[in-house]
Amino acid sequence: MASHAERGMSAPPEVVFNTATDPDRSAAWLPEKLRGSRACRVEVLDADDMRARWSSADWSAEIDVEPADAGGARVRLDLAGPDHGLADEILTNLDREVADNLTAG
Repeated sequence: MASHAERGMSAPPEVVFNTATDPDRSAAWLPEKLRGSRACRVEVLDADDMRARWSSADWSAEIDVEPADAGGARVRLDLAGPDHGLADEILTNLDREVADNLTAG
């Protein structure tokens, strides 16, 4: 089963995409249920269109990041796997990590 979530973020799309695809930051926004002990890998599907996929043996998540009004970003997430109800939580966590990334930089 799959779930979908969409969220606006107050950061440039490139910052959102770079934060999302940075392997050192994934532990901060991917829920423990998805990271677990299984290998999770990120695959940039299209850097120009800012599309990426994370997957392990039993779940996958794909995001599309697009420009939005006022220099922000719109992120769409498709999540498939046994814990598909986490889509909103994932985007909330990613938004927090993006905000931390902007504050630190």
